[in-house]
Amino acid sequence: MDPSTLSLDSLLLAERRCSPADDLDDSDWDTDLEAEEPKSGREDMSTADVYRQACKLVGVVPVSCFLRNLGEDTINLNHHGLGPPGGRALAIALVTDTSTTTLELADNHLLAEGTRFLVEMLGVNSTIQHLNLSGNRLRSAGAEVVARMLLENVSIRSLKLSGNGFTEDDAKFLADALSINYRVKDLDLSHNAFCGRGGEHLGQMLANNEGLETLDLSWNHLRMKGAVAFCAGLKVNVTLKYLDLAWNGFGNEGALALGEALKFNNTLLRLDLSNNRITNEGVDMLCRGLEANDTLRVLWLQYNSVTVEGALALISVVKNTPKTALEEINICNVLVNETFVQLLELTCLEHPALEVQYGGVGGFIAKKPPKRLDPMKVIQDYLDERKLRLWDFFRNIDKDGTMRVPVSEFRKAVQQSSIPLNRYQIEELIQRLDRDRTGMVDYRGLADTRKQMMRDHRRQLRKVESRQKKEKQKSERILKTFQSAVEAVTPHSSVVLSPGGAKEDSSGPHHFSATPLSSWHHIMMSNSSQYSVANLSGEHVHLPLIAGASSHRPPSSPSVRSYSQPNLLADAPRYPTAKPASAGGKFSTSNSMVDSGGLTRSRPALTPGPPPPKSRGAKKGKTKKKTHEGV
Repeated sequence: MDPSTLSLDSLLLAERRCSPADDLDDSDWDTDLEAEEPKSGREDMSTADVYRQACKLVGVVPVSCFLRNLGEDTINLNHHGLGPPGGRALAIALVTDTSTTTLELADNHLLAEGTRFLVEMLGVNSTIQHLNLSGNRLRSAGAEVVARMLLENVSIRSLKLSGNGFTEDDAKFLADALSINYRVKDLDLSHNAFCGRGGEHLGQMLANNEGLETLDLSWNHLRMKGAVAFCAGLKVNVTLKYLDLAWNGFGNEGALALGEALKFNNTLLRLDLSNNRITNEGVDMLCRGLEANDTLRVLWLQYNSVTVEGALALISVVKNTPKTALEEINICNVLVNETFVQLLELTCLEHPALEVQYGGVGGFIAKKPPKRLDPMKVIQDYLDERKLRLWDFFRNIDKDGTMRVPVSEFRKAVQQSSIPLNRYQIEELIQRLDRDRTGMVDYRGLADTRKQMMRDHRRQLRKVESRQKKEKQKSERILKTFQSAVEAVTPHSSVVLSPGGAKEDSSGPHHFSATPLSSWHHIMMSNSSQYSVANLSGEHVHLPLIAGASSHRPPSSPSVRSYSQPNLLADAPRYPTAKPASAGGKFSTSNSMVDSGGLTRSRPALTPGPPPPKSRGAKKGKTKKKTHEGV
């Protein structure tokens, strides 16, 4: 069948029958078209003629830019306001086109309806390899249409879907399709609304996909949970080279997971982490991965909460890691100091290709000012070292032993002693011991505050220990979640050699379904089958089938390429799940625990036994203790 006949009869009329709300009458158009253009004449129509006839059919004005660029490799129709009718006319014309390889249709309000026409056209046209559908408000319905296209199309190499309002559930449609489609090399999903579950689906896609080389996920909302799940897939990916994760709110938790992924990923060349709320602590966690990575060349960390300390950590990693491949580091908003400049010069002697963009010289290391010691504590420590009492120290000026002395004499006595107090501390001490400004210092307050100071000191130590414990537990939880996610997306037959090594899989590609982050310790595997896609050149490509479509095996030919997928459900081991102990130290009613190595350890019962009997010789009355007050 002639392509023009296919475009007008099959594509246009079939779609019109599916759209009863069309402005034009179907029967009238069929009659007019047959009267004006016989079938033999329609076969000689050019692409421009087909486009004009299609515009007349759908009731839109032909785009002159499209007509001028017919026959060129690239047709740029960005911001032309085509709408669904314009997309329909364009799809009809492009069925007969064999020159265009790049089609730019950003910001044309195509919606899912207009995209559906283009997807049907791509089922016939195999010359278009680069498609831009950004900013067309595709949303969920459009995501399903695009995913269906990715399952069937074998010619698209680059796909831009930025700013289409995709949400969490839409990520699953795209991830399932891209887990099977290995032809797409460049994918732009920026400026959408992927969050935690979206990161899980995309992480699963990265673990299964073996063709994607460039991925743009900037301006999404992955945050900590989505970042950890996504990095789990990045750890086992073997093809991705350029990754843009800017404006995703990774935070230090995401930087920790990303550092763990960089220890094993050996294909990533460029990583953009700008505007991700990463602090110096997150940079330290990221540097742990950079120490083991030998492929990453470009790292962008601008506009994070990084100071000169984080900048020094990055340069130190490059200097102390001989096998590093880093050639460009962007921290253009960070003001550095002379120490950084000197260290950078020394590092560039060993790594001459290194280029670091920083904000300028003038930064400083944020050091907390030395804490001023409490003058009361200084006096108490002084007396304790010399084993003196307060009255022993002040008895020369306190003849009556009332522990009240004039301010002038108190100041003179402290200044003449060897107590390490400066003038400001002495004045602060006098103000605290003479609050009513009576001119008399009651130094009994020094004795009264001793216990309070000890309590404050112990309370401060408990706060520090508690904060350190919480940070350690948080890091352990993130790492545990990350490892569970990695186990969920990693085939059992895959072997991760060592940091910087490649993963090997002898049984071919495996497909894993995306599961919620909270249940990633349950490894779920789905059955697999095959389906075939035929393009115009007669080449048949066998890919795994999803959604239960029927399998079809074409006759054997030299151009047949098959991608098999074994059934992993029957052989998948099942792991028992054990309820972990809580962080608070509470245990279950059973008296045994199973540790990580599978060993069972017994634990004595926690139920207290009966109280011991009282001794007969114990006194029934209460004894009174005499207290003696002294200084």
